[in-house]
Amino acid sequence: MILFEKFGQHQPLNRQVERYAKEGVEVSLSTLADQVGACTVALEPIHALIRAHVLAVERLHGDDTTVPLLARGGTKTARLWTYVRDDRPFAGGAPPAALFYFSRDREMAHPNRHLAGQRGILQADAYGGYNDLYRGDRDPGPAGSALCWSHARRKFFELADIKGNVRKGKSAYDISPVALEAVARIDAIFDIERQINGLDATFRLEARHRLSCPLVEALHAWLCAEQGTMSKHNPVAKAINYMFKKDRWEAFTRFLEDGRVCLTNNAAERALRGVALGRKSWLFAGSERGGDRAAFMYSLIVTAKMNDVDPQAWLGDVLARLPGTTASRVPDLLPWNWSPTRQRIAA
Repeated sequence: MILFEKFGQHQPLNRQVERYAKEGVEVSLSTLADQVGACTVALEPIHALIRAHVLAVERLHGDDTTVPLLARGGTKTARLWTYVRDDRPFAGGAPPAALFYFSRDREMAHPNRHLAGQRGILQADAYGGYNDLYRGDRDPGPAGSALCWSHARRKFFELADIKGNVRKGKSAYDISPVALEAVARIDAIFDIERQINGLDATFRLEARHRLSCPLVEALHAWLCAEQGTMSKHNPVAKAINYMFKKDRWEAFTRFLEDGRVCLTNNAAERALRGVALGRKSWLFAGSERGGDRAAFMYSLIVTAKMNDVDPQAWLGDVLARLPGTTASRVPDLLPWNWSPTRQRIAA
């Protein structure tokens, strides 16, 4: 309960101490902190199997978000990174899972270390910190880049958001017609993806060649024509350049070459949603060790949720059963293999 409240419900340990005290249970903050540390050590075999499962895949979603880290004189901006394995969009049989890491900064050394052995496709945003992974001379070989159409669409949408302009006190007509047309064209591609979501990769690829490819080619030609009529300082031109910069168009269109690739990186963004909500509650990570523990527990709790497993019930049962479980039977306790004991169900 302590683990799930802290990392699943975003209730800091000091608030838990206050709540337990009101219920007549006197327990110190240091005791709860020791429990969290002891449990992360006990759950390491489960975490190691989830890590191996996530990194064994040929297509990963990746993303990161800010985390305030307590430092001398205030807080500094640290990062939580996530890598998500989710084969459900193309009817893959492997269970979904998420892996989190913590770092003090956003340097490219971190994704290089996290994905040192990866050669598959990384679905992410256009953050330059991933660029070393795509180098042709990289050992053990370059990873493939697949960029997120939601990020590209968002830049046009902000320039065509009528309701948003009204909220800001601007005229409802003070929008870019080019951005509005770009949103409509991209939405047509999204509509096709919704129809083929959850189907096998071969069918998805065939449908994309038949339906999406003409739309993407027409969008590219239209964007090139519109870009040629604009100043480079025009906000719409900047939104277009986001898709055309360097080799990005190839990465944006990789979904047309592989039925397993998703149109967006929403799987990783969903995994980070709890962190974004939790920041408002726990305010900051107290130390690097605390950040590492948070990443560790987020990996377990988010993976449990992705497999429709109650994280608190699963953690309670696993912590009780692990001491008597042989190494060969530990995989039975993974969220996608787990079945609670009869005694736990009765309780």
